[in-house]
Amino acid sequence: MDAIDNLLTRGVDKIYPSREPLEKVLRSGKKLRLYQGFDPSGAHLHIGHAVAMRKLRQFQELGHQVIFLIGDFTGMIGDPTGKQTARKRLSREEVLINAKAYKEQANKILRFDGENPVEIKFNNDWLSKLTFADVLELTSQFSVQQMIERDMFQQRLKNNQEISLVEFLYPVMVAYDAIAMSVDLELGGSDQTFNMLAGRRLHERTLHKEKFVMTVPLLTDAKGTKIGKTEDNVIGITDPPNELYGKIMALGDEAIVNCFTLLTDTPLEKIDTMQKKMDKGEENPMVFKKRLAFELTKQFNNDQAAQAAQAEFERVHQKGTSFSATAVSVSARRVIDALIQTKVSKSEAKRLIEQEAIDLNDKTIHNDMEVNDGDIIRIGKKKFIKII
Repeated sequence: MDAIDNLLTRGVDKIYPSREPLEKVLRSGKKLRLYQGFDPSGAHLHIGHAVAMRKLRQFQELGHQVIFLIGDFTGMIGDPTGKQTARKRLSREEVLINAKAYKEQANKILRFDGENPVEIKFNNDWLSKLTFADVLELTSQFSVQQMIERDMFQQRLKNNQEISLVEFLYPVMVAYDAIAMSVDLELGGSDQTFNMLAGRRLHERTLHKEKFVMTVPLLTDAKGTKIGKTEDNVIGITDPPNELYGKIMALGDEAIVNCFTLLTDTPLEKIDTMQKKMDKGEENPMVFKKRLAFELTKQFNNDQAAQAAQAEFERVHQKGTSFSATAVSVSARRVIDALIQTKVSKSEAKRLIEQEAIDLNDKTIHNDMEVNDGDIIRIGKKKFIKII
């Protein structure tokens, strides 16, 4: 496929109104003005963010004008998407502290200098200047029924949980971002579809022009849980190389193909071959996971850092010749017995196993199991037990 086919296909969830009119515009040679918004509710950008940023980079390389929008105003409120309770409000000072290193982190993927640099904007520049009359005019373009149809609001109503008016206004605010910047396209994760389509609606009604929306799939772990700060399973793109490599290796085997597809340039036919080999049992998934960890560590750092991280991982986790400072050695015949010997209560040991927080020889266990001399039990990310 050519560059435009790749742009519109790989790592794309949906395109609104559809692919055809967007492809027609792109092939006409017109350069689009597009953006993605990032609310600094946390200080770190992670590999979940990298999925969409890689798509932004593709647009940038094709000569389109890309805007990296920092939601320093909306970040004080917080996106209600997927939340069963209202987010904790942040102060402007907290938001600005979180956003301080966003450019440095995003620079791992996007270019902010040289030819056709990505532009950084802050939505406080226009949202803080709106009058109450302006807000009333914007909200007149939407109905309560439209807002309340969101799944999480329906769930809250069912559970008799509060929905604040501020949460209703969040989609209106982020919809206005597109108006203020007069863009042609907005890009974001599939969980942001409601917000982005609200912007598309407002765009059409006020500017009377098309605004395309492109969504990318969410990066999920082996359990189908979104990888990101909301779910407390962050893999930061600026994590130290050894830590980044280790966190990738801690992902379930089911995440390998998804990560290769969305986070690397590995040809799709090679990824398909990996999947077939794992399905047929012709190759241990560990081989491909190590390849993935190396590729991502290299991508966000360099080849030397990736080689060192891989060597350290193999030294500590696979050869069993050394352990971290939190490692201990015990004599036990079952996993729970080993945990108890390290001062973990029996009830806590059972809970950890139920939560899939225990690995035995790099495989997540789902119940108590027998162990043998030389086996390695991992609790979370940093504590290791060697059976002797």
